[in-house]
Amino acid sequence: YGPKALLVCGFTPPEQDAVMKLLAAVRLTDVPIIFAAATDGEEKLADLLRRTDQSGRNADSGLARAIIISGITESELHRTLAAYRQSGLPRPLWATLTPFSENWTLSALITELEQERTAMEQQQG
Repeated sequence: YGPKALLVCGFTPPEQDAVMKLLAAVRLTDVPIIFAAATDGEEKLADLLRRTDQSGRNADSGLARAIIISGITESELHRTLAAYRQSGLPRPLWATLTPFSENWTLSALITELEQERTAMEQQQG
């Protein structure tokens, strides 16, 4: 659902470079990659995902690490997740854009994802 794009949050510039290499390796070179800045917390996801490819790159954001996926195929999603698990990069929060979430702010989505992760970890532990 949504425009073809990935919104990457909370990664340092060297980690951003590693994310870009990983995405190239899984052949997502035609997918715009947008890097969220610390000031983007109150922006709606739909607006952020319309930004130009690599906007915000090389800036520290201070946000929680998260990757919001929009408009890619199921096959692309599975390749990306599998490669990411093997990459050694820090574990992000993951989300896919939905008709419901596209009007959420980035901060609201990150808060929801953090609460879901905490609840799941408490159930497992």
